[in-house]
Amino acid sequence: MMDEFHFIRPWWLLALVLALIVWWLLRRHTDAAQSWRGIVAPHLLPHLLSGNEHRAKFRPLDLIAIGWLVSTLAVAGPTWRREPTPFAEDTAALAIVIKVSPSMMTEDVQPSRLARATEKVHDLLKDRAGAKTSLIAYAGTAHVVMPLTSDGGIIDTFAQSLDPKIMPEDGDVAAEAMKLAEQSLKDAGSGSILWITDSIAPEQATPLATWHKSSPLPVRLLPALYPGAELDAVRNASGAAGASVVLLSPGDADVHTLARSAKFAAALSGGDPSSRWQEAGYWLTPLLALLFLPFFRRGWMVPTASASR
Repeated sequence: MMDEFHFIRPWWLLALVLALIVWWLLRRHTDAAQSWRGIVAPHLLPHLLSGNEHRAKFRPLDLIAIGWLVSTLAVAGPTWRREPTPFAEDTAALAIVIKVSPSMMTEDVQPSRLARATEKVHDLLKDRAGAKTSLIAYAGTAHVVMPLTSDGGIIDTFAQSLDPKIMPEDGDVAAEAMKLAEQSLKDAGSGSILWITDSIAPEQATPLATWHKSSPLPVRLLPALYPGAELDAVRNASGAAGASVVLLSPGDADVHTLARSAKFAAALSGGDPSSRWQEAGYWLTPLLALLFLPFFRRGWMVPTASASR
C-alpha cells in the first residue's frame, strides 16, 4: 500500500525552497556576530558579544522554519490509500460466484445444497437492495450469468434457475470464475466476491493462488455444507484464494454477516472513478502544535527581537 505513496498537491513542495531562502536570510540578519566577522578575530568574537542569542544553537527562527516545513508537507497532501467520495454509493458492488455441479444437488442440506445456496442469495439481495451485483456460474466452464446490475430481482431470477443440466460440462474451474467475477466488477471500480461451493478441486489450488496474488478483491466463501469432513476440506482449500469463510446457518445470521462485510470494499487496481485519494496530512497537525508550544513561553522571542535591533 505504501508503494502508492505520493502527494495530492505536489506543487506545494516548492514552498520548501522559499522557506529555506527566507530562513537563511533572516538567520543572517538576526546574527549579532555577522557584522563583526572579518573585523574581530574568530577566537575573540564569542568573548566580545553578550546575550543568549549568540550562544543559543537553536532559535525561535529555526522552530518557525521547521513548522513551515511540516505545514507545507501537510498542505501538499501526503496519501497512500483511496477512500469513497462523499457522493459514492453506500454499498459496494458484489460478484456472486456459484458452483453449479451435480454434487450441489445433494440433499444433505435441505432441500438441496444448490437450492439452499440460492435461498441465501435471495435473502442477501433483499439486504442489499439497490446495490450492484453480478452473477457468475461455473462447473467445468465459467460463465457470466448476469453482468453488474442494481436490479436484484433479475439476479434472483437467474440464480433460482441455475441447474447442473444447463452447464456445458462438469468439473471445477474456480480460478476462471474468479477472473470473470473480477472483470465484472471493473466497471464499479471496487467490490468483493461471494463464493458459494461445496468442493474445491485440488488442481485449482495453484490457479487460485496465482489469481489471489494479483487481485486486491476480498473473497468470502459460503460453503453449501454443514460441519463435517467435506466442510473441513473446503475451508482448507479456500486458503489458496485468501477467502474468509462464513459458515452456513439455519437462520439468517450468515446473510447478515455477508451483507455487513460486503458493504464496503477497497478500490480495484487502476483507480476507481467513484473514489479519491485519502488525505493524510492532518496526521501532522499534532506535531505542528507541539512545535509552536514554546512560543507561549515568556521570553522565548525576546533574544531574537533584541538581536535584530
